[in-house]
Amino acid sequence: MLGVNKNLLKAVYQKRDEWSRKYNFGHLLVIGGSKLYSGSPAFNALAAYRAGVDLVTVAAPERAANIIASFAPDIITYPLKGDKLEKKHLKEILDLSLRKTACVIGGGLGRDRQTLETVVEFLKEVNLPCVIDADAIHAVAEQPKILENKSFVITPHSNEFFVLSGLHPTTHINERVRYTEEIARSLKTTILLKGHIDVISNGRMTAINRTGSPMMTKGGMGDTLAGICGALLARDVDTFTAACVAAYINGSAGELASEKFGESVTASDLIKEIPKVIADTKK
Repeated sequence: MLGVNKNLLKAVYQKRDEWSRKYNFGHLLVIGGSKLYSGSPAFNALAAYRAGVDLVTVAAPERAANIIASFAPDIITYPLKGDKLEKKHLKEILDLSLRKTACVIGGGLGRDRQTLETVVEFLKEVNLPCVIDADAIHAVAEQPKILENKSFVITPHSNEFFVLSGLHPTTHINERVRYTEEIARSLKTTILLKGHIDVISNGRMTAINRTGSPMMTKGGMGDTLAGICGALLARDVDTFTAACVAAYINGSAGELASEKFGESVTASDLIKEIPKVIADTKK
């Protein structure tokens, strides 16, 4: 079993060629949001940019897309008509995926029946590496066979892991490792089980990540993790390595932000610390 450390980041964040150009380091598609929730896909996008991706496009229902567009001029938004993701949007989001290099899906979508069915249909047809998070985990739990032999990373917390697998991991690390390995092997996918100690497995290799802080209970800190992982997939990092590196970066940035703000720390504070974590790997 591997222990994740910053040496793994050095293999990912190598010196760039002087003639590097836009698109060399990926274009990430984020699918998320609803009438009520706009923060999750915004955090996905902002964290992905700080993790090094070249471009992020967020496809979200109109109200969420318009709010997200105001967060930063860096974020490209594609408004989907209506208040939630529906089957009528399937062709649009599949067409959008054709010009991207990875996808993050799930944050803020909600669990409307038609939304979950649309997520399943999208994941069946898409040919991109994807991070499956939050509400999208509830969608794939109903048809887990769609995960097989795709380049997907699933990022559940303990309750979402239960929804996905029927197993409820406790705080015992050996149990969490065993469950994660078992389900990753069964579903033929990569799983990043979030917690005080993160467990990452693709069924063949397993790693644990010990970065993080007890202050990282605030909303949005799972969204930043998904965004970082999406950025890494977008630049052609394999799913297992991307999950390991994302867990390390998110946890380390959370540590730095928590040292500054303690109980008052937010996901926005975490995003600001990502560059320091990446820069530290170059020392």
